[in-house]
Amino acid sequence: MSRIRTVRGREVLDSRGNPTVECDVETDDGLFRAMVPSGASAGIHEAVELRDGGRRFHGRGTRRAVDNINNIMSKKIVGMDCTDQNGVDDLLIELDGTENKEQLGANAILAVSIAVCKAGAAATGKKLYEYVGELYGKPYPRMLPVPQHNIINGGKHAGQENSIQEHMIMPVGAKSFREALRMASEIYHALKNILKKRLGAGAVLIGDEGGFAPPQLKTIHERLDILMEAISSVGYEDEIKLAIDSASSEFFEDGIYRLEGKEMSAGELIDYYSDVVSSYPIVSWEDGMAEDDWDGWVEMTKKLGDRIQIVGDDLLVTNPRRIKKAIEIRAANSALIKLNQIGTVTETLEAVKLAHSNRWTAVCSHRSGETEDSFLADFTVGVSSSQIKCGAPARSERLSKYNQLLRIEEELDKEAKYPGEKFRTK
Repeated sequence: MSRIRTVRGREVLDSRGNPTVECDVETDDGLFRAMVPSGASAGIHEAVELRDGGRRFHGRGTRRAVDNINNIMSKKIVGMDCTDQNGVDDLLIELDGTENKEQLGANAILAVSIAVCKAGAAATGKKLYEYVGELYGKPYPRMLPVPQHNIINGGKHAGQENSIQEHMIMPVGAKSFREALRMASEIYHALKNILKKRLGAGAVLIGDEGGFAPPQLKTIHERLDILMEAISSVGYEDEIKLAIDSASSEFFEDGIYRLEGKEMSAGELIDYYSDVVSSYPIVSWEDGMAEDDWDGWVEMTKKLGDRIQIVGDDLLVTNPRRIKKAIEIRAANSALIKLNQIGTVTETLEAVKLAHSNRWTAVCSHRSGETEDSFLADFTVGVSSSQIKCGAPARSERLSKYNQLLRIEEELDKEAKYPGEKFRTK
């Protein structure tokens, strides 16, 4: 047993310069710190991120959430065993008492939950990814994830309306994570050179996730064409597949999808996606339909699910109840996993287990407003997820996760498996 001695929250800034929550948990083994991210295109079914309102920080302050850590949560969990992750998380959920964590704030609860998890790993003398794996119940060998690098940003991440949000590369032909990251970096810089030469300096300004946000490229075809050109320029045509995140809830209203100047029904949008999939080496499509368009999701999965990965993000929000429904009606075949969508480590582990036990993939993901905390990297390896989304190979809040994966791969050496080949045939 390692006793929790103190719990302290504070307000810090995320990668967009907005306030977020940090928590320090001190135990018999030392001090352990966690920071939580924040999303821009957040789903309406996500756990509530508690903000202060008012004029301070334009209403986005997190003093209320921090006060809930310091004045409510700390009083209840001080003295508990930090290795009792389920017990701590259950208590935090009980203290909040709401379904969506609106009372204490998911940002406050998650900061405490992750800090306790880090403390638990130290108390047991285990690496963080190893400890997460034990909480999950997954045996060795461990898996290093295939990264989805968002290197052309659109939608809310780039200040654009009615636009596909993420255009990603997946280095499936790499033999290791280290090689995958190198390929991605080389493609990223090749793309930068092409964009700057052809479209000018304004085309290489970057969005929230480190990808380029060229305003001149208005359609998915224009973006994917120049992306394929960059891939070809460094000779990786056979090693790279593509992934898309539409964030379609952002361009859906009153039953109509408004994309690239066109109005489409769900069926018409799926036909449009199908044509894109036939034209480019796409293996994964995230949030193709709006967050409550269940019929559209079922139709998209029926039409494209045997060809590509259909990833639910806003639809599922890392919520086991919504994932279970999607599995039952076949509304996707993959779940995006974001810890702050549900609010505790324990609930996130439950969501991953549900996906994996039904032969779905689970794609562990960052948020557009990130921090330097690298917990996601250890969590991804701990649950043996085959994929991770952390943005472009640029900006330190993204690279903190990628660099931690490099360290983990080095530690695991030959135990580390890189599952890129499973995506080659799609």
